[in-house]
Amino acid sequence: MAQNIKYASGFRLRAAEERGLADHGWLKSAHSFSFGNYFDPEHLQFESLRVINDDRVAGGKGFPMHPHQNAEIFSYVLDGALSHKDTLGNGSTVKAGGVQYMSAGSGVRHSEYNPSETEEMAFLQIWLLPNIENEAPRYETMDIAPKDKDGKLKLFLSKDGREGSMHIRADADIYAATLDGKQSITFDMPEGNKAWVQVARGSIFVNGESLRRGDGLAVSQSGRLAFTKAIDAEFLLFDLEAAA
Repeated sequence: MAQNIKYASGFRLRAAEERGLADHGWLKSAHSFSFGNYFDPEHLQFESLRVINDDRVAGGKGFPMHPHQNAEIFSYVLDGALSHKDTLGNGSTVKAGGVQYMSAGSGVRHSEYNPSETEEMAFLQIWLLPNIENEAPRYETMDIAPKDKDGKLKLFLSKDGREGSMHIRADADIYAATLDGKQSITFDMPEGNKAWVQVARGSIFVNGESLRRGDGLAVSQSGRLAFTKAIDAEFLLFDLEAAA
């Protein structure tokens, strides 16, 4: 798999203000990687991580029924709620702090919309490339309690389904955390792996690198990551197996 991000000293900042922007009226989105009409050859993907869209959806609006195939897709809800329906017969509504996960596999159609007629909702829409194709589609949800990610990493998607996480068909383990004040977290990356940090709220330092809402950090070397000096921070950590 070709790499599309260059590094300096093992780290590369993907600044919030450099992301691709889309404004469809009912949908405002910032793209960390090339998506839709936004194309940047320097930001196509990072290992199996293919899409990070920071989406805001107006009240009563959403994505109509549309197809996906061979993609691992999850929505991390930040504000409001997100409703889902699909051709597998699934239907659910996930509120802030929850996750909707869909393994598209051999093919599925689904819709996502904001069930509130008046309030905007916000979520991170994330796609990863699968490590096996054309499997039967799957759908799951998870509500992450605030205490489970307060000052610590909560594993919610993993390649082996350990620790009560949802099993993702991708070479990735994915964590959520909130951090503030004097709280700190360390994470030891497995040898040979890479990582991506996506800040959903607030601000934080990662190994001395300052990040704020919307920023992403690509980490190309294994070792210890230290999350410190946070102010009302919420972030996702992707532990990614490097392609052979």
